[in-house]
Amino acid sequence: MKKIVMTFVAAVMAVSASAQVYVGGNVGIASVDPAGGESETVFTVLPEVGYSFNSDWAAGVAFGWSKGSLQEPELSFDTSLTRTFSVNPYVRYTALKGKHVNLFVDGSFGYCHYNGIGDAWSIGLKPGVAVNLDKFSFVAHVGFVGYENFKPKYSDASSVWGVDFDSNNVSLGVYYNF
Repeated sequence: MKKIVMTFVAAVMAVSASAQVYVGGNVGIASVDPAGGESETVFTVLPEVGYSFNSDWAAGVAFGWSKGSLQEPELSFDTSLTRTFSVNPYVRYTALKGKHVNLFVDGSFGYCHYNGIGDAWSIGLKPGVAVNLDKFSFVAHVGFVGYENFKPKYSDASSVWGVDFDSNNVSLGVYYNF
């Protein structure tokens, strides 16, 4: 067991020393006021870790938890206390590079489990922009192009195929680059 732990620690130190690892994520909080209901606080915590292979390609995974309403109009039961767990591995291609600003696209596969309600998954592309300042990067994803499927326990599955660039599909995050 000691050999496994020491090997893992040595690998993490070697990867960190090569200055290609980044950690960070997104944190969100909102107040939702549904029609005919009480307002509630919704929060999300999405840590993220990734590895840059070179200046063009990177891979990573975002995972996280949230608590709040599920915005699915076809559900006929209360979703106000929904808790979720999600995991979203991705491959990132940086298409345009500037001195401090990069434009990229993430090819991702996402899975989300809604406790007591059902599961959702998606596969597609998420365009984004990164503002790089020394060891920190501020990252924004805007939109989604791909396929999404939601399968509730007590209802038929629903799926969407297409492009979604509305203002509700924006995420902001911060990374620390080793």
